[in-house]
Amino acid sequence: MQTELSRKLGIEHAVFGFTPFPAVAAAISRAGGFGVLGAVRYTAPDDLKRDLDWLDAHAGGRPYGLDVVMPAKKVEGVTEADVEAMIPEEHRRFVLDTLAAHGVPELAEGEASGWRITGWMEQVARTQLDVAFDYPIRLLANALGSPPADVVERAHDRDILVAALAGSARHARKHQEAGIDIVVAQGYEAGGHTGEIATMVLTPEIVEAVDPLPVLAAGGIGSGPQVAAALTLGAQGVWLGSIWLTTTEADLHSPALTRKLLAAGSGDTVRSRALTGKPARQLRTEWTDAWDGPAGPGTLPMPLQGLLVAEAVSRIQKYEVEPLLGTPVGQIVGRMTAERSVQAVFDDLTRGFEKAVDRVNRIAGRSGRP
Repeated sequence: MQTELSRKLGIEHAVFGFTPFPAVAAAISRAGGFGVLGAVRYTAPDDLKRDLDWLDAHAGGRPYGLDVVMPAKKVEGVTEADVEAMIPEEHRRFVLDTLAAHGVPELAEGEASGWRITGWMEQVARTQLDVAFDYPIRLLANALGSPPADVVERAHDRDILVAALAGSARHARKHQEAGIDIVVAQGYEAGGHTGEIATMVLTPEIVEAVDPLPVLAAGGIGSGPQVAAALTLGAQGVWLGSIWLTTTEADLHSPALTRKLLAAGSGDTVRSRALTGKPARQLRTEWTDAWDGPAGPGTLPMPLQGLLVAEAVSRIQKYEVEPLLGTPVGQIVGRMTAERSVQAVFDDLTRGFEKAVDRVNRIAGRSGRP
């Protein structure tokens, strides 16, 4: 699964794996792919430094990258407290009433929420970059448009490639104009924040729109034939996220959530604003149903929604309240039927890829692999 981009980065397979878990990112790189650690949950610089130390020591000398979330436009002087003050009391009551209806216990006195949306705020992302630029990362990805121009320049000064996710050809062209090196074409099927255009349609549109920039296909990809299809559409690699959630290296801290993921079908996700305020594909739960239903107050825009539900999400996760328990995940969840190691996932991807290429060669009247 080699392409011009994978050869440039010195990786065996053109598989880029996004994950919030350092152990998964390291295993992806060791398996011949490119591990990308999601930084959004690191609100303390020392925590990110600790995990980058670990990742660097366990990636086997293979390349890896970092994914941050920061807006292209800077807003000065806005603190988390300022944002919190904008949340209506009606929405706070709805959160408490929903938790009470399902008997969700409160956190212990003095216990802080384990999940905060502050990683979406620019000042937090910039502290993450101040840490990350001290490490030999080869790729910096941004999931919320193009990074600010000075961030792109800092990365390029360190020979770090910059990638940005796009849900349309229009977004992709803006990335190209901003000096981005790689565009991730994220289709409707993908987990997390995603647009409305399916991967099969989106990938070739973006490939044509930003040529000659390399494009990675994302969304609904979790098998070798799907990787082959993405490369056939013109992508120079694939960006996989959901498929790693049920690997043995993942650290979900929730047997109940793992069970739900393994039992879910491809139709058991929903694109909802309930988590962050922007449409994000996730497991459909009674929590998403409550927010999306007519009795709810409606979701708030980002970052208000994320701040509003942060403690609630922590309580639901800590006490594993299964009717409400969910996570961002793509439609590929229907293929995630057993816990496997990262290496086993790669073995499956490469075998399936080879079979798909052989099949196409037979259809074309050729024998053997290219």
